Amino acid sequence: MKAYLEKINAFIAHLDTATLAALENVTVEKQFRKGDYLLQQDEICRYSFLIIKGVARKFYLQNGKEITTELFFTEDLAVSFRSYTLQNPSHEFIQALENITVTVTDYTAFQKAKNAFPKLVTLDLMMTEYYTMWLEERLFEFHSLDATQRYLKLLNEHPHILQSVQLTHIASYLGISLETLSRIRAKI
Repeated sequence: MKAYLEKINAFIAHLDTATLAALENVTVEKQFRKGDYLLQQDEICRYSFLIIKGVARKFYLQNGKEITTELFFTEDLAVSFRSYTLQNPSHEFIQALENITVTVTDYTAFQKAKNAFPKLVTLDLMMTEYYTMWLEERLFEFHSLDATQRYLKLLNEHPHILQSVQLTHIASYLGISLETLSRIRAKI
């Protein structure tokens, strides 16, 4: 995954001046405070958020219970993909779990820029591929690793997670109960 992200960054670095300026015109760096929502349920996802620093999560409500489906860390693309692509209301929320810095890309402005600058179509495809590979990897791990392995992998890749993410969110993300997570943590 990191190699593909490097490929995207190299592509951006080699954009011509006009295309790069168009990209910069549709993006802005923004900070969100812990607890802020980047997206609310039933809102249309009009922006994509590239995490520069911090942690966010995507979740939905099921019978009043929050179900965390994704955790976003540095260099992750936080988006309700269906809502963003179709410009339909989102089923999910996206929330900052700590103070975060993101690059925000406006959907409508980006679509217009892609019409004028074809290299941005390639960049959009590359970002979509990156997100798809990230999601595919998550699904593969969810079905091929047991809960302990998923927890250890998460800790290995993001050792600071316990300082920034509540155990209830981690358990939900791993698809296990808080009690199961407590048993796993007690064993390691």
